[in-house]
Amino acid sequence: MATAETASTHQPLTELPSLDVGDYLAGDKSRLEPLAEQLRYAASEIGFFTLKNSGIDEAKVERAATATRDFHALPMEAKLKLKIDQNQRGYVPPRATLVKHSTYNENTKFDSNETFVVSTELDEEKFGVSPGTHFYGHNRWPQEFPEFRPAIETYMNMMTALGKSLLPIYARALGLDEDFFAPHFENNYTYGRFAHYPPNPNAGENEFGLGPHADTGFMTLLPPANVQGLEILTSDGSWFRVPLLDDELHINIGMFLSRWTNDFFKATPHRVIANLEGDRYTIPCFVNTALTARMECLPTCTGPDNPAKYEPETYWEFFNWYMTNSYPQYEEFHKD
Repeated sequence: MATAETASTHQPLTELPSLDVGDYLAGDKSRLEPLAEQLRYAASEIGFFTLKNSGIDEAKVERAATATRDFHALPMEAKLKLKIDQNQRGYVPPRATLVKHSTYNENTKFDSNETFVVSTELDEEKFGVSPGTHFYGHNRWPQEFPEFRPAIETYMNMMTALGKSLLPIYARALGLDEDFFAPHFENNYTYGRFAHYPPNPNAGENEFGLGPHADTGFMTLLPPANVQGLEILTSDGSWFRVPLLDDELHINIGMFLSRWTNDFFKATPHRVIANLEGDRYTIPCFVNTALTARMECLPTCTGPDNPAKYEPETYWEFFNWYMTNSYPQYEEFHKD
């Protein structure tokens, strides 16, 4: 397998690469190396791809999507009782987020989406961290809607299991032993954004459902939304509208993995345009390492002519920096 310093081809983007993982997940290990080659291309050239035959239970996906719609139909008073906290858990109302650190777009208007964020529950005492440490603790759930919690927890557990099952493919795509990432995902941290993009037909210039940004962690898994709107920034500087594919998941690379690979894998900027077609709902899951996992440039992604660009850091350190320097609602929680 070639090293991570292989030159890019930068072919014009007309569709996303697609990986069919059905046979591999069914136990056919002969598919590992071909899939690794496909993922290597998709992650290094585009940063986005689709997944066929992932084996996820569509009924569980639909229950989570329905629960998301029903949650956002609750009165605003009920949702605001659960407003986002320092642990990135809870409700984020419309016009509350604005990505501030972007180098590819000067975001000047607050996003129109509203979302409810749920994360892996990590007990502070069990993991030996100080009380009040960001991102540990427990989720909060709407008392008015008891069906919400089981639907969301079941869905997130399923997506976490799928993400972990793909780790050997990621490892081999980087020329590493197939079990390389497994220890970093013990007690891993998954979070989900259960989002509503209300119609905004009168959106002004530089106004988005979700402004241009790159995801934070290792991988993002996104079932198709009910309405289009996702666009990714291509290598030629244009925006590519991602089509809806009913039978495939969208997967993309996060910034923590990109830094781990010395930017060989791309954390591609993307956005959600202001919605013109009606209410849009999405249920992305961000499957990440443990908060304590330490990123240090991979040996296959550096060399004499390609020195490491980033200092070693844990996912907690990077995530805390990203959140407190990206979203205004986290400024009050920031600790130097």
